Amino acid sequence: MSLSIKEFSEMSDLSPQTLRFYHSEGLLVPAEVDGETGYRYYSIEQVATAVLVTALRGAGMSVKDVRRALEAPDTAAALLEEHTGALHRRRRAEDEAIATARALLTAPPAVRRGEAPGTTVLSRTVPPVAVERRAGRPDQYDWDAVTGAVTATVAELGALAAEHGAAVTGAPWFTWSGETAEQRERALTPEGPHWVAKVPVTAGAEALAALAGEVEVQDFEAREELSIRLPGRNSTPKYAMAHLQLLAHTPEGLFPDHSGMRHILHGDGTETAVRLLPLGGAGDAD
Repeated sequence: MSLSIKEFSEMSDLSPQTLRFYHSEGLLVPAEVDGETGYRYYSIEQVATAVLVTALRGAGMSVKDVRRALEAPDTAAALLEEHTGALHRRRRAEDEAIATARALLTAPPAVRRGEAPGTTVLSRTVPPVAVERRAGRPDQYDWDAVTGAVTATVAELGALAAEHGAAVTGAPWFTWSGETAEQRERALTPEGPHWVAKVPVTAGAEALAALAGEVEVQDFEAREELSIRLPGRNSTPKYAMAHLQLLAHTPEGLFPDHSGMRHILHGDGTETAVRLLPLGGAGDAD
């Protein structure tokens, strides 16, 4: 049984314009096209194909992927799963962006001045995330990859602390890898590594001695800092904004020691903190 494009349109709930488009894209090719009139005719069996195409397109699949699913039905389920995963990732990114926008609108980030207490920290170099050099354009830095590498390193340090009976006592942070001449030399290359993760802990002398055999244990000195907390994911604009805001709000008679800048991890964003030193006291910086 042949159906005219008008009849097939009514049966499939697809407009003639959409059917012509699907024909041109190879999704729903008419069973017959009159060579003289150009009229399109469809078979009744093609209604099932129309239903599938409508469902896949309604799920947000591209015309290209729908065509792939129709041409290789055994791969259709896998294609749909792949598409579903991409949708979920996009939705999470959109939700994060909405939360960040709401936070920026309702509570604009403000620079704060305060005292960071001294503590003991476990320190470990973060696996390198290379900088992409781009001719004629700014270098590209994958902040999502940096955050993932930092988070994984922090988790390793936390597990190591727990294994030796130490307690994590505050928010972890990461800082530029420049504590030694070797670190600074490597940090200035595109390959890195560029960052060091720090996890504050409390532990007895025996536990600290055991930890020192597996990871670097450091004393973090109490210091006066300026800080600004930005919601959401790390990014180059946010990194630049933090630098500029801290510089702009530095109190008279002091200067910000950017060499020891800390990026403190919170569940809803990152707090960037910089040590305050008196003018003329650069030699006191770590």
